[in-house]
Amino acid sequence: MSIFSIFSRRQPEPLPEELTTDIHSHLLPGLDDGATNMEETLAMLRTFQERGYRRLYTTPHILQDYFPNSPETILPALEQVRTAVAQAGIEIEIFAAAEYYLDDAFIAAVNQNASLLSMGPKKYVLFETAFINEPVHLREVIFQLFSNGYTPVLAHPERYQYFFDNFARVEDIFSTGVLFQVNYLSFANYYAPPVLKLAEQLTDAGMVHFLGSDCHKPRHLEAMKALAKSKHWRKALNLPLLNRSL
Repeated sequence: MSIFSIFSRRQPEPLPEELTTDIHSHLLPGLDDGATNMEETLAMLRTFQERGYRRLYTTPHILQDYFPNSPETILPALEQVRTAVAQAGIEIEIFAAAEYYLDDAFIAAVNQNASLLSMGPKKYVLFETAFINEPVHLREVIFQLFSNGYTPVLAHPERYQYFFDNFARVEDIFSTGVLFQVNYLSFANYYAPPVLKLAEQLTDAGMVHFLGSDCHKPRHLEAMKALAKSKHWRKALNLPLLNRSL
């Protein structure tokens, strides 16, 4: 048998299944630091459609001091976008949840078992924390969300400085059962090298449950083109991502 016949028998690596559902974005116009107006919203939704997406869960910030959103502001905005999407002929389903900031208002809502905006039958609740210092109540909030019947999803853990160079701490929080959502652009080194490093570590360890665009503006969609060069992005797509169950 020649060396050439050995090479000819090698099977190519299977390509990962691309995503058609995104679970983290800021596309409802005028509610936070995402889309400014309906025109910008529709432009971004068209781009998502062109890239093969069929379903989006958009997640406006709920942050007491800056973006005091609630179902009363988010759900009517969602219906306005759905109407505009239908009129524009964009073939994409859009739902709304929220990205809750772990502040006093969120802690109080969780402790009072208030109704939260969530995704899917497992009631995934997306939340974020401060970027520099780990919140004192992080584990407590995760536990209480589970107790209330929700499934907590920590947004972009790779971006928190308190996790940099402390993977044991990442593993400790992961052990609580909280799900991890990593941003697409972290693999494109869009934020900072430590963010890229941690995103790659999480992928290598199989500690990624969701991928999310965290799309705020058209520039984020443009920057995603760089993902084609990322081996870890392709590796992350091969993980059993829960995006595909929504």
